[in-house]
Amino acid sequence: MQTENIGIWALSSYYILLIIPFGMMLWLRIPIIGKMLVAIIRMTLQLLFVGFYLQIVFQLNSAWLNSLWLLVMVMVADLSIIRGCGLKLRRFVAPLFIALVGGTAVPLLAFVGLLLNRPNIMDAQYVIPMGGMILGNCLRADIVGIRNFYENMRQREKSFLHTLSQGARLHEAIRPYLRQAYQAALMPTVATIATIGLVALPGMMTGVILGGADPMTAIKYQIAIMIAILTGTAITVILAILMSVKSSFNPYGLLDSRAFRS
Repeated sequence: MQTENIGIWALSSYYILLIIPFGMMLWLRIPIIGKMLVAIIRMTLQLLFVGFYLQIVFQLNSAWLNSLWLLVMVMVADLSIIRGCGLKLRRFVAPLFIALVGGTAVPLLAFVGLLLNRPNIMDAQYVIPMGGMILGNCLRADIVGIRNFYENMRQREKSFLHTLSQGARLHEAIRPYLRQAYQAALMPTVATIATIGLVALPGMMTGVILGGADPMTAIKYQIAIMIAILTGTAITVILAILMSVKSSFNPYGLLDSRAFRS
C-alpha cells in the first residue's frame, strides 16, 4: 500500500480552512493576525525549500552531506534556544551546540546502528527525520530547563549566596536549581510517554502507517523514538546547563548579569 499523493492545487485550496482561525481572531479582536500570517508564509516557504533540498539529499545519500544537514539543524536549534532563553550569543553558542550534538547523536546512532542495524549508519532515510524529531524535542526541553534554572537562580539569589558563604562549591550550590530545572524540562516528555496511544496517535506512528507499514511495525518505531527522545532530552538538558555554567558565572561564583540580554 502506497501513501496517497496530495496535489498542489488541492493543497492550495486547503488553505481556505485558515478562514476559521482568522475569523475568530477578528471577532475576538486578538492582535496576532499579522504574526500568524507571517508564520504561515514562513512555514510554507521553509518546508518547500526543505522538501526540494531533501529530495536531492535522499537521492545522493552521502554520509558527509547528511551529517552537514544535521549540523545545520543543530545550529538553528542552538540559536533558537539562545534567543528563547534571553542569553548572550557569544557566551552560549558553543556549549549549547556541543550539548545538542551529544544529546542528538547518542540516541540517533544507537537507533540506526544498533536497533535497525543499517549498513550505512548515516542513511538519509533514517538519520534526517529521526534526528529532526529528537532535536526538536531537545530544543523544547532545553528552553524549559535553562529558563527554569536561571530564573530560579535570580529569584533565590540570596539563598544561593548564603550556600556559597557556608563554604559550598559552585557545583554543590547549584545542585538544587539544577534538579528542579531538570525535572521541569523532562516532565512534558514523561507525561507524553505516559499517555501515548491513549490520548492521541503520535507523529512517528501515524507517519509509518501512512507510509504503508502495518500498525505493529509502527508501534515498534514509536516505542523506539520515544526512548530516543527521552534519552536525548535527558543528555542535552544536563549538558546544556552544566556547560553553560562556565559562561554565566564569574570567577567568584556569582551569576554574571552580562551573560544575559537585558
